[in-house]
Amino acid sequence: MPRTLAVLLERLANAFPLWVAAACGVALVEPAVFTWFRGPLIVGGLAAIMLGMGMTLSLADFTRVASRPLAVGAGVVGQFLIMPAAGWLIATSLGLPTPFAVGLILVACCPGGTASNVVSFIARADVALSVVMTTVSTLAAVLLTPLLTQVLAGRLVEVDTPGLFLSTVQVVVAPVAVGVALKRFAPAVVRGVLPVAPLVSVLLIALVCGSIIGQNATTVRESGFRLLTAIILVHAAGFGVGYGFARVLGFPVITARTISIETGMQNSGLGVVLAQQHFAAEPLTAVPGAISALVHSVLGSILAAWWRQRRGEAP
Repeated sequence: MPRTLAVLLERLANAFPLWVAAACGVALVEPAVFTWFRGPLIVGGLAAIMLGMGMTLSLADFTRVASRPLAVGAGVVGQFLIMPAAGWLIATSLGLPTPFAVGLILVACCPGGTASNVVSFIARADVALSVVMTTVSTLAAVLLTPLLTQVLAGRLVEVDTPGLFLSTVQVVVAPVAVGVALKRFAPAVVRGVLPVAPLVSVLLIALVCGSIIGQNATTVRESGFRLLTAIILVHAAGFGVGYGFARVLGFPVITARTISIETGMQNSGLGVVLAQQHFAAEPLTAVPGAISALVHSVLGSILAAWWRQRRGEAP
């Protein structure tokens, strides 16, 4: 590939925050521009992103991660300790109305989402570690999400265990495995695809974010400044405290970045679905999850762009 084109693709991928912010801004004003991208298209888009990430990995990467269970454990602990605590503390401190408070706590108790793997990929963090942490936290969520929601919000939710497991396999595990296999058995194909993979991932995640916001445009516009502030604070706490937590434990910068991303980015879509299923009488409970998808994507994309520029240097 000509160097000029490679540099252009790199610069476009580095503009990740602008793509996401632009998509979400347009979706708030003209939802129909993005709401067509929904259901199976979102699942397919996320799977395509994970396939591209899988092409950057090998079995040796996962063997390396398996040899560092403490890093995986730290990410999962951060996910289910830092975020739920931040959700409860901020919802209580800001005196959010009950439906918003419950929705915020619920999404804070959800596992890491696929978007965290995308941001790790864009940020040049440890993608294999991110994928493993997402998978482990998703499986742990079967028990921890309902338990933590009940303890912190006083509400019991039920998690669709088979559905959650199946979606994790479909969107995360299987595409990554196919990508790893392609790198091993079709390296020429992978070399041709990899230069454009980051930009394609950025555009697809922008479509996903735009779709989620577009589908909830009215409620997002009417949610109020206090709720938006609360959600920004929760995710900022996840990114910041997650990074500090990892560094205090002695992990290197790249690992700390990965744990930070995994902690700060939730499976907001799961939060929306659980809120709709279990709080149907209080539809506003689903609003924090919808706004969370926007907030953690924008914050995560800003971090990804910053860290991508700094590559692997220690701060």
